[in-house]
Amino acid sequence: MIPRPFEYHVPRTLPEAIALLNEHGDAAKLLAGGHSLLPMMKLRFAEPGHLIDLGKLAELKGIREVGNEIRIGAMTTENELIWSELLQTKCPLIVEGARQISDPQVRYRGTLGGDISHGDPGNDHPALMLALDASFVLTGERGERVVPADGFFLSTYLTMLEPGEILTEIRIPLPATGSGYCYAKLKRKTGDFATAATAVILRMSGATVADVRIALTNLADIAFRATGAEQSLLGKPIDEQAIAQAARLAMDACDPVADLRGDIEYKTAMAGEMTRRALATAFSRAVH
Repeated sequence: MIPRPFEYHVPRTLPEAIALLNEHGDAAKLLAGGHSLLPMMKLRFAEPGHLIDLGKLAELKGIREVGNEIRIGAMTTENELIWSELLQTKCPLIVEGARQISDPQVRYRGTLGGDISHGDPGNDHPALMLALDASFVLTGERGERVVPADGFFLSTYLTMLEPGEILTEIRIPLPATGSGYCYAKLKRKTGDFATAATAVILRMSGATVADVRIALTNLADIAFRATGAEQSLLGKPIDEQAIAQAARLAMDACDPVADLRGDIEYKTAMAGEMTRRALATAFSRAVH
């Protein structure tokens, strides 16, 4: 199939993009990388009358360190994340996650903001952002508001973005020096969504866990934190028994949907396995 006819807009400034979005309302869609929207348009699951391309907005690109935060423009591509020396040095979890997204062609075009804004529980960045305690800058006619990633995802394809708002920037607190990290992802083939995936950030204090965040991909209607698993580890040593208990608690929190990637029982079991692998790897990378 082919998309229905639409008008194509290429704003040169952020205020122009916001004005277009408000002018055309529900008939408008934002185009970032296009890998989610364009297939839906071809199938006519999405039928916008106006397509607003954000690709020329230089202010929505870039990766920089500001105070104790890393700030990333929403139109920064996956490939730019992968090759960022700042992220490689100070926030390698994003690099590890971006390397596992689809294939090189997609990573050259797909954007961080597009991945997050789409609200697809199968996308990888929502869980990564939850693990990293990120926040998002949402910009509209009335200015900016900053919301935490934890709570931004409301349901499948539904987020806290209000009509007329654009996700413009992602802000990530600098992970503590010596933190361990891992994004463990199971997928059927290159380019596929995760059957199950787990993102972990882990900080040790001597032999015990000082802080840990565990977030899961494609195992409910949104990416979510396995808070029970986190609580089970805090203040305790990491060993095989502790990791196995956390993995069981992560499985208990899952509510996957059966599809071509597996039935509910299989996906839940793989959630436990990905959590086990992510915790073990994060622990091996952490400074004890």
